[in-house]
Amino acid sequence: MNKPLTYADAGVDIDKANSFIKTIKKIVKQTPRTGVIGDVGGFGGLYSLNLADIDNPVLVSSTDGVGTKLKIAFMMDKHDTVGIDLVAMSVNDILVQGAKPLFFLDYLSMGKLNTKIAAEIVEGVAEGCRQAGCALIGGETAEMPGFYKENEYDLAGFAVGLVDNSKIIDGSEIHVGNKVIGIASSGLHSNGYSLARKICFDVLKLKIDDYVPELGQTVGEELLTPTKIYSAAISRIHKGLPIRGLAHITGGGLEDNILRIIPKGCNLVMHKESWDVPHVFPFLKKAGNISDKEMMRTFNNGIGMIAIVLESSAQEMLEQLSAIKEKGFIIGEIIERKESAQRVEWV
Repeated sequence: MNKPLTYADAGVDIDKANSFIKTIKKIVKQTPRTGVIGDVGGFGGLYSLNLADIDNPVLVSSTDGVGTKLKIAFMMDKHDTVGIDLVAMSVNDILVQGAKPLFFLDYLSMGKLNTKIAAEIVEGVAEGCRQAGCALIGGETAEMPGFYKENEYDLAGFAVGLVDNSKIIDGSEIHVGNKVIGIASSGLHSNGYSLARKICFDVLKLKIDDYVPELGQTVGEELLTPTKIYSAAISRIHKGLPIRGLAHITGGGLEDNILRIIPKGCNLVMHKESWDVPHVFPFLKKAGNISDKEMMRTFNNGIGMIAIVLESSAQEMLEQLSAIKEKGFIIGEIIERKESAQRVEWV
């Protein structure tokens, strides 16, 4: 008679997963807890809304992943920063609506649960939540035997924020004469990695631990630099200055993402060389023989967040950003649209 089979025989270890939840609980308690009810491990995360200062509350949500940047984590066997990227990609998307991040949930899927790697990932998620000022209230860790290579995984994240309806930032108040403020990125963030990997590993034949003089560090260290979370920056400039529009520069680069918030009657002039460009971008451009247009549509090119403000507020906004050690640049302005198609004009 054949041996009775168990779920563990098929590659799913429920006992290990239950034990891992205890580890997660310790990590989760390190994130902000205001409004959180209960503990991780239930069927759903509970969060109590404080609506004392909000007349017409609106919930804002976003979901995203880390993309092929995970390949760099696999190659380096370093997993404690991709969780920051995961939080950043969703939280930055709700910040641009004027929302304050409240809570975050993550989804981690592995072929076979490696508790060491999983704990490092969740530590990164918790660090991202601390930077964003939101609570990690739950998630899912799934074992999927045969679906991933050994010690490889996928990540997804879900952020929820809150904004008063009267304070939603939607770009509708953008008008001719407004200035475009670019807030510096930390590097590639989490977009354009399929092209970046092709250049580094297929074209240049680099190894993950090769030191690159132009970058001042190894290729792996550069490519694994965490995405910047802009919660503190947006909170600072939004307190006393009127913001007409915000854009998170992700897939589609500078051009596509800015145009998403510009009213139909307006166009945009952007000034080349008006901000500091991290070395990784000219490095990739030269090595891949990438056109200027392709660079602007694929990468953030050193600008991770855009704020559109009144001309009279632009200089004060730069000073506010500098006060919290963020780099800001006046990189463009809004002009009247005269062409049939809305576009970005580079001068």
